Amino acid sequence: MESDEEKEFESEEERCDGPSTDGDGESDGGREDDTDDERGTGPGMGNGGGDRQAAGERDMAAWNGFISGGAQVDGETEDGILEEWKPGDPVTPRRVLRLTAYTEDYLCSPEDNIYNISFSRFKIRDLESGAVILDLKRHCPTEIKDVIELDAGRFIQYSFSPSFLTLREIGATLEFTVGSKAVNRFRLIERHYFRDLLLKSFDFEIGFCIPYSRNTCEHIYSLPDLETHTIEEMIAHPFETRSDSFYFANNKLIMHHKAEYSFSPNSVPGSA
Repeated sequence: MESDEEKEFESEEERCDGPSTDGDGESDGGREDDTDDERGTGPGMGNGGGDRQAAGERDMAAWNGFISGGAQVDGETEDGILEEWKPGDPVTPRRVLRLTAYTEDYLCSPEDNIYNISFSRFKIRDLESGAVILDLKRHCPTEIKDVIELDAGRFIQYSFSPSFLTLREIGATLEFTVGSKAVNRFRLIERHYFRDLLLKSFDFEIGFCIPYSRNTCEHIYSLPDLETHTIEEMIAHPFETRSDSFYFANNKLIMHHKAEYSFSPNSVPGSA
């Protein structure tokens, strides 16, 4: 991905203008064969867990954020029974897309971010009105540092008004830097839940990012149609709506972030 290049990913269709590699890597489209993966678009809200922190610049760092191939589906026995994931097993996109609930623990460590990807801005806007709903910024030094941010938070809480649940489409813009290693097949999978109900799964191919680059991408999200009862329950029970965000490079999990959401009338817009 070239510096400051913007991509838009639309529901059921992706528009990618990123460059191909110079021969050492694969093109943006060289992803794992996930023909049965669920494609979607949804609110770019992903991070969370136990290490909660204040809003603002540190929260924005939280955005720095299971097996393929063969006739047999990964993680399934010959009888078609999905096997339980065990610690030490590879965490791949196929397994993540089969999760049925919010994860209790992080499925990777901060040290797995070997590409030193660091998020500096996250903005959400309503596509219909153009109104900016959320804009979190983090100071980004002129020189890109090739260091792993072990103290970066991986959990964040968002507070939105109930009207957020009536939106049909939003755009979520991410700005981030990459360290000394090129990132090939950079991919984000988000899973959003209310309690144990999967609201929607979102899968975005970010693509190839060159070393020491600053990058911008915008994901276009089509929000799910929810039943009135579900919306009422989500409003009445703040922070019981949660999400896992999984970031992959070459189908290897490198970042896992968690988030919780409040849609209470008393919520102060933004993150907490």
